[in-house]
This record gives sequence, C-alpha cells and structure tokens, in this order.
Amino acid sequence: MTYLLTILQLLVAGGLINVWVLRFNKGTNYRGKSAKNMREEFAAYGLPGWFMWLVGALKLTSAAALIFGIWLPKVIFPSAVGLVVLMAGAITMHLRAGDPFVKFVPALIMLLLSVIIAILSLA
Repeated sequence: MTYLLTILQLLVAGGLINVWVLRFNKGTNYRGKSAKNMREEFAAYGLPGWFMWLVGALKLTSAAALIFGIWLPKVIFPSAVGLVVLMAGAITMHLRAGDPFVKFVPALIMLLLSVIIAILSLA
C-alpha cells in the first residue's frame, strides 16, 4: 500500500510540475477554449492574472508537499485535499466555459488521484 501511495504522489506531483513549469507557455489539447498557454487560458475564463499566479503557487506547493510527504507523511492528506478543491475548481471553469469533456479529462484524473491519495494517506 505504501508503494502505491508513493507512486501516486510522484505521479500527481510530476503532472503538476509538467503543466505549471514545463508546459506553462505551451499549447496543449487540454487548454481551455482556444488558449495557447496558461495566461491565455485564465484570461479566456475571465480570471485575473494574479489569480493564475495564486493557483500556480498553490498547485506547485501541493506538488512539493506530495514529494516531501514521502518522508513527512503528515503533509500528504492536507495537500491532497487542497488539490481536490483546486481540481474541482478547474473542472468547474471548463464546464462554465463550455469546453468539451476531453479538455477537462486531465483535471478529472488529477482530482480522482488526489482523492485516492487522501484516502490512502489515512490508512
């Protein structure tokens, strides 16, 4: 069970780092509306620039906490719950924008993995 939890922590943390660091200024098939980068995506949702930085900081902090959680397990649960809230927000924005389902599949997967991480961290 511990190995599964660790793998999931690294998978979610790596996914967040990929999106918010490596692919921040790049287009993907999953960006909302027709956005070509993170700034355009938040603007397309009608969200201010400062909010993008806040969400990014929260997601990257959660990613770091999931990694540190390998050695400090008490940070796993709050980090995972925080990600559940953030991913629910991402899905909500995709729905409000009328994005097709495929655009919010990654957020849905991250939400589900975060729920599993939270549950396993309590075991």
